[in-house]
Amino acid sequence: MSEHGIEKTDQESYVEAARAKAPAGQQVAIVTGSARGIGEAIAKRLGRDGFHVIVGDLPAMQDGIDSTVAAIAEAGGTATGATVDVTDEDSVAGLVQAAVAAGGRLDVFVANAGIAQVESLLDYSAEDFQKILAVNITGVFNSYRQAAKQMVAQGFGGKIIGAASIVAFRPFEMLAPYSATKWAVRGLTQAAAMEWATHGITVNAYGPGIVGTAMWDLIDEKLASKHGQQRGEALAENAKAIYLGRVSVGDDVARMVSYLSGPDSDYVTGQTMLVDGGMQFS
Repeated sequence: MSEHGIEKTDQESYVEAARAKAPAGQQVAIVTGSARGIGEAIAKRLGRDGFHVIVGDLPAMQDGIDSTVAAIAEAGGTATGATVDVTDEDSVAGLVQAAVAAGGRLDVFVANAGIAQVESLLDYSAEDFQKILAVNITGVFNSYRQAAKQMVAQGFGGKIIGAASIVAFRPFEMLAPYSATKWAVRGLTQAAAMEWATHGITVNAYGPGIVGTAMWDLIDEKLASKHGQQRGEALAENAKAIYLGRVSVGDDVARMVSYLSGPDSDYVTGQTMLVDGGMQFS
């Protein structure tokens, strides 16, 4: 009996006890928003780690889904493509069931899907605000819940991982609603970690900084226009704050997700892990 009155069995943690019940066989990981960008990098990395990866994205991203699946297979991994709209909980439930049908289980769910809009608050429309809330908050809520339901039913725990951002700690101008959604992801991650620990489920998030993606190209364009700069100058100015001296790439984030997906992170939960090259310290 611990000082908190929690009975331990052979001094095992909840996660260790749950993992011990897991059947042998290839583990299954879902990655939403994985037809391109950071999600694609995460899916490919988990494929290399030995997971059967369920590559999930919107129906309109079918070509990207197929490309990611093919890349994982060409590297010697196992992958299955699936379509999902994370704003619709029934669609997410269907994705989870598709994963179980394909691989017999669910071990990791990476709620990576998200959108950003670069706009000043005064020009941001109410419609666009609701849209970013639906994808970035409701989508993570749906993903966390459906993943947890499956993991609880299985009885051997699992890893749930969400997409936060450096702006979950430090908002950026022209990204106010996006920043607000990522603060919400951080809070939801902490609360879910508290509730689901007794089921052997860890819940964490990753927080990229400046990544060389289409989103940051748009941020650069908007900031440059606002401040009378040339294309590339705003990005370069923000990148000066990176102590490691370079803008990150998708693989930098994928390495962190790999850690959070594996056994080495079994004693880590409720955390948002920054992957920003040293821009923000917490």
